[in-house]
Amino acid sequence: MLKNAIDYLYAEWNNKAVGFVSYGGVGGARAAEHLRLVAAELQMADVRQQVALSMITEFRELQRLQTRRLQTFDSLTVLLDQVIAWSGALAALRTAAVVAA
Repeated sequence: MLKNAIDYLYAEWNNKAVGFVSYGGVGGARAAEHLRLVAAELQMADVRQQVALSMITEFRELQRLQTRRLQTFDSLTVLLDQVIAWSGALAALRTAAVVAA
């Protein structure tokens, strides 16, 4: 269902930055890595930083996020800074694509 929604809006994703926050038994790493490949096909720039939350250590009763780890917050800050920087860098490409269309 997620992949269908992503594919439906193909052109809207082009020349945009993307960062991944995932969760699961091993932090959702496999799902995030798969989405990186999808993002590449959509002409998106994925940032290096990734935040992977473990269901065991970062969620209370496997349902509610209850992290107090500074490393998680630091990683999220780096991810958002990278997405903002890449979004600015890609703005010229998005503008050129609109003008060309």
